[in-house]
Amino acid sequence: MPLFARVRHLLDRFGATGSLLCAVHCAVLPVLLAAAPSLGLSVWMSDGVELALVSFVTLLGLFSLVWGWRRHGALRALGFLIPGLSALWAGLLYDPLHHSAVPHAVVMTLGGVLVGVAHLVNLRLNHGHVHDASCAH
Repeated sequence: MPLFARVRHLLDRFGATGSLLCAVHCAVLPVLLAAAPSLGLSVWMSDGVELALVSFVTLLGLFSLVWGWRRHGALRALGFLIPGLSALWAGLLYDPLHHSAVPHAVVMTLGGVLVGVAHLVNLRLNHGHVHDASCAH
């Protein structure tokens, strides 16, 4: 497998795993809110960590999926990524949503799941075609 194909493959797997972990983080956040001070976990629930995670997910998702789109030409993965990133940024930047625990957790979880699904769709699109002797191009 060429180097670029391996890197693209790893980026999608890393992006999908990271996005789904982000979704779990957002789903579990309301439960941990009550226990955070006693467990020393309050640093993970700060706005700075959330901003860093959403920024990282945005950059990785856009880079990985645009790179994949240039290879396969299908917009399905971007159709999951854009609403997912929109939900993540809305949950982070829209104050009434950001300061309501349950709606914030729901929106951030939904966004993380959509971004994770986008990476999985991109991974499948990138690896759905095998180049061999019967290839027409």
